[in-house]
Amino acid sequence: MKTFILKTVIGVCLSIGTLHADALSEGLGAYEKGNYMAASLFFEEACDNDVMEACYNLALMYDEGIGVYKDDQKATILLTKACEGGFVDSCYNLGVMYEKGEGVARDTMKAFTLYYQSCEKGHTRGCYSTALMYYKGEGVQKNFAEAAKLFQQTCNEGYEKSCFNLGVMYRDGQGVTQNKQKAIEFFSQACTMGFDLGCKNALLLKE
Repeated sequence: MKTFILKTVIGVCLSIGTLHADALSEGLGAYEKGNYMAASLFFEEACDNDVMEACYNLALMYDEGIGVYKDDQKATILLTKACEGGFVDSCYNLGVMYEKGEGVARDTMKAFTLYYQSCEKGHTRGCYSTALMYYKGEGVQKNFAEAAKLFQQTCNEGYEKSCFNLGVMYRDGQGVTQNKQKAIEFFSQACTMGFDLGCKNALLLKE
């Protein structure tokens, strides 16, 4: 799942020129009003002046075909620019593009690197995706212990799928000592967060 559009502009004038910050702000305002073509033009102006948040938002508009023609290659170029410019959500979304082969040749090693990079900067979904790749052995050598560690971290951060996956690992003894009670606890935690599979698996283990 991609992290989608619209970020806060509070404090943006501290790091970029006021004129270009205004273009970003105008783009966000136009987007919220449903004036997507105008939003894309404002984002393009700001992106051309190295406002990375604008590049990110414009990339997602190209990815979804909102206000512009859908163009995954253009989206990838913009995400790359924003990622290299330090906008962490872009690194995560670029990882999604590489994992799925959207706009670029599918490259799970590159996807893993980007997820890991975003995880190191505190991106919860980046850490979750890194954990999944460790679990599956995609783009990196399979490592259940590392997967469990990251699922635990992101479960603590409130990501329900991580709690569920940790329940699976405790149920099956993958990367952790098999523990039915802990599995039930994590399935139940995912359930309380609204993840239905967590509810079903908790009931199955209790029975």
